[in-house]
Amino acid sequence: MIERAYYKNKISAFLVDSQSQILGELANKHHFALDIMQKNAWIEQIIDLKRHLGYFQDGDIFFEFSIPRMGKRVDVLLLIGGVIFVIEYKVGAQNHDTHAIDQVTDYALDLKNFHVGSHEKYVVPILISTKTDRQTNDIRCAEDHVVVALRSNGNDLGEIIKQALSEIPVQEKIEAGEWANSGYKPTPTIVEAAQALYQKHSVEEISRSDAGATNLTHTSQCISEIIDFSKGNGRKSICFVTGVPGAGKTLAGLNISAQRLQAEKEEYAVFLSGNGPLVIVLREALARDKVARAKEQGQKLRKNAAASSVSAFIQNIHHFRDEGYKSDAAPLEQVVIFDEAQRAWNQVYAEKFMRRKRGVKDFGMSEPEFLISLMDRKHDWCTIVCLIGGGQEINMGEAGLVEWIDALQKRFNHWDVYYSDHIAHKNYSWDQNLTSKLASFRSERKEALHLSVSIRSYRAEKLSAFVSAVIDGEIDVASRLYSAIQKTYPLVLTRDIGQAREWLRNKARGTERYGLVASSGAIRLKPEGINVKTSIDPINWFLNDKDDVRSSYYLEDVATEFDIQGLELDWTGVCWDADFRRESDIWGLYAFKGTRWQYVNDMYRRVYLANAYRVLLTRARQGMVVFVPKGDEQDYTRPPKFYDETFEFLSSCGIEKA
Repeated sequence: MIERAYYKNKISAFLVDSQSQILGELANKHHFALDIMQKNAWIEQIIDLKRHLGYFQDGDIFFEFSIPRMGKRVDVLLLIGGVIFVIEYKVGAQNHDTHAIDQVTDYALDLKNFHVGSHEKYVVPILISTKTDRQTNDIRCAEDHVVVALRSNGNDLGEIIKQALSEIPVQEKIEAGEWANSGYKPTPTIVEAAQALYQKHSVEEISRSDAGATNLTHTSQCISEIIDFSKGNGRKSICFVTGVPGAGKTLAGLNISAQRLQAEKEEYAVFLSGNGPLVIVLREALARDKVARAKEQGQKLRKNAAASSVSAFIQNIHHFRDEGYKSDAAPLEQVVIFDEAQRAWNQVYAEKFMRRKRGVKDFGMSEPEFLISLMDRKHDWCTIVCLIGGGQEINMGEAGLVEWIDALQKRFNHWDVYYSDHIAHKNYSWDQNLTSKLASFRSERKEALHLSVSIRSYRAEKLSAFVSAVIDGEIDVASRLYSAIQKTYPLVLTRDIGQAREWLRNKARGTERYGLVASSGAIRLKPEGINVKTSIDPINWFLNDKDDVRSSYYLEDVATEFDIQGLELDWTGVCWDADFRRESDIWGLYAFKGTRWQYVNDMYRRVYLANAYRVLLTRARQGMVVFVPKGDEQDYTRPPKFYDETFEFLSSCGIEKA
């Protein structure tokens, strides 16, 4: 059984145990060299708690309680009177700074959201800064029973606990052993997942394990079996992993890359993505995390060195392609994972790019064909894993799954192909019979290669289905699906951008990240202060703190579908323009050219525009506000009629007004 804490006991027993005994247990479980600062902090915590817990002897105490998703430990956790107290000490701190308040709030939210034993309990975070003056606290509780962080200097800890217990409804006593060992079912962000997998955690440790999301583990296992079979039998294989938005395709790919990176050297693996923002955000996050972990262990590591070491784990697919074109040699890797593989270019766009940007006049291939040809140079075995998002093509030339299968049919019918029946869905097939095309290959159906449940929006597994119904204009279906998510997934409409910003600020707690998103074609949101033509810096926008004006928190710079695909926020403000608007009960699709809107007739461009809104509406893990402008009668580019019907349609789907 997993040891969740360095020290755990009844409070009555803790009060009897000697300081040296408690300190010894803490030191024995500590995985790093014990420095004097940590030892002194523990001693001060022990002394302080012994002074104040005499009144609560029937409770339980845990020191250094593990929060696996965050890779952190709570200083002290108390179970008293059926309430969970999460205590973070800042020994010697002279104020309760925002970062520390966010930290203890994050711990409380993690327990509430992902620890089964805490789901129905009241959780009270307390920040103790030992050199501050006495504070006055109001017990303010959110709907999910997480109390707004309380502030203490340690001397008033007992009084604060009594105050909380007196104002919180009487709770059933918590059985400590059963509570501590109840299931932990986290849904990490893709950034957190990459960090954990790079630190050699398994996908099982960092992802949910309930029945609704077990196929993530099954998918990873299925891919591993395909790789092992290919290696053992000298085969070249390709598997197509499909899934709804947020189902964990990227997580599955990162997991395979991490596993094979740690295996024998002849199994070199790499995670490749043409999604520029995703690559640079994940690389930067991994490098920052590596530097921070080194610092925690008393080591010095330069950022450049950290960034260099993580580059073997995640690479830009275009660099991989260009290196392959320069040489006739086979790639070093035996296993390559192509993320967002549906975004690979068809032959026309691949040729245009290679001619214009690389000076290559006779490229003559689609991107899928060339990438398969690179791996076909291997003389023994190899496996390609294509992660395919249904309805996620968002730019001209992105050819989807069809182009990969056409490339196989054209030149590589000696390859083994693995897929699920879901490739027949319209979001993947583009109305072609892909199953019949695969009949000429050595192919095998494996249902584990489809991820059907969204784990991004852990509060609403049916969100992606609801969004699909909205994009398809199916009011009745959308309304029915919305009724299944509305209690757990806050989703509101507004016509005031200021109200949207305020809603986001009020909903987010701790370091939960929020931001504004909009279609790259939302040109006429500019009068509302939303300029999609101003590019964000993805690293600053996705990773920097609340005090950085370039971060998403400031709600000034807006991310488009190109910036945010493959990434996510906890809360989003989706800003809706007239490029995708309701007209007489259908969607009208437009592009703003010069001084006016032009109707989009091209089939592919229509698909890309609809998919842009599909991406934007599936980026929020916890909830979103949708802003539809009122328009302006004095501005012919945005009269109210361009927006009113869209607002009424979304309202008819069940979305409530803010």
